[in-house]
Amino acid sequence: MWLLEMNDTKEQLAAYSKTVDKELDALLSWWKTYAVDHAQGGFYGEVTNRNKAIAEEPKGIVLNSRILWTFSAAYLLKANKEDLAIARRAFEYLSTYFYDSLNGGFYWSLYPNGEVLDGKKQIYGQAFAIYGLSEYYKASGDGKALEMAKETFTLIEKHSFDPVHLGYIEAFDQAWGGLRDLRLSDKDLNVEKSMNTHLHIIEAYANLYCCWKDEHLQKAIKQLLFVFKTHIIIDDRLSLFFASNWHPQSTLISYGHDIEAAWLLQECAESLGDLEEITLFKKIALAIAVAVQDGVDVDGGMYYEYDPVAGNTIREKHWWPQAEAMVGFFNAYQLSGDISFLHKSIKSWAYITANLKDKEHGEWFWGRYPDGELMKENKAGFWKCPYHNGRACLEIIRRINHSTILPQT
Repeated sequence: MWLLEMNDTKEQLAAYSKTVDKELDALLSWWKTYAVDHAQGGFYGEVTNRNKAIAEEPKGIVLNSRILWTFSAAYLLKANKEDLAIARRAFEYLSTYFYDSLNGGFYWSLYPNGEVLDGKKQIYGQAFAIYGLSEYYKASGDGKALEMAKETFTLIEKHSFDPVHLGYIEAFDQAWGGLRDLRLSDKDLNVEKSMNTHLHIIEAYANLYCCWKDEHLQKAIKQLLFVFKTHIIIDDRLSLFFASNWHPQSTLISYGHDIEAAWLLQECAESLGDLEEITLFKKIALAIAVAVQDGVDVDGGMYYEYDPVAGNTIREKHWWPQAEAMVGFFNAYQLSGDISFLHKSIKSWAYITANLKDKEHGEWFWGRYPDGELMKENKAGFWKCPYHNGRACLEIIRRINHSTILPQT
């Protein structure tokens, strides 16, 4: 890639920021153009790779909350009023239709007309609601958003927190009662606790703490950091599934989650301002970034998973690990000054540009199989949101243009 051919690091960084900034504008434009459901409100549940909305598909809390976060964060960076308007649309739809006014919290999914489809309280979904609401509060100053985020935090602590072993139980029914099936998705194990849910709880709590310096919230973030360094991170890798007592239930390695957690946990530690925790999680971030390099192909693309027991690597390259690799490796460059990490970040971006960015219809494809064939999943959907790729662009732009901690080169 032409960026890697530049000899001057400052010019490399400036060019990297410029191309990513252009991509962020393109991504935001795509979602504003094709995802808005003008007929039934909110946003479509699915949009195809040819930009055709599938109006009959359900609407999920994950997609709506991630749209809320992305456009709020984009407004905070760029001050584009159109982005704030989309964030406001997401907030109004979330607070009107997804919010459970009887039991509190947010429904998992809705029919296209806004009626409840699945009212369960999946903690992963509650966390993303907090994440989006707190970011929207920062962008808009709307006190209702902050109050809803606070209320959801209180509900998670009341119903999901495990006072014996720490951490959080995965899911509950609509009235916050117990469930037999706790799975986040069909591919997950039916266990009490997962790395994925805990990563996004701490992410949400740290974002809320930026707006609300509550002692209980601060304690919850510290406990989550303890859980990660004590139970979830093992030999610079993240275990994925656990029993309630934190006994691991899987040996799988998720490369994308490893590199995402590397920089995200550091950011969560920094939100507390605790120097000891910050120092530790910077070391952890760098160690994970070193370890995860065995999941990167020669073309810069990051593989999906590895099973150390079977010795089998799933060599699919999904869109979101590539986005997280951009940030995780760039963060490692900031921490270490090692130019090879900057090059890995740029190579991740090069892989995305060459293989995942849809140059004809916009946005990114879901991913590619090992033989290079495109995956057929839709451009937008229950899990395909502007969060990973939009956030990666926002992070790279901020870190290059606004950071005071770039290595001296």
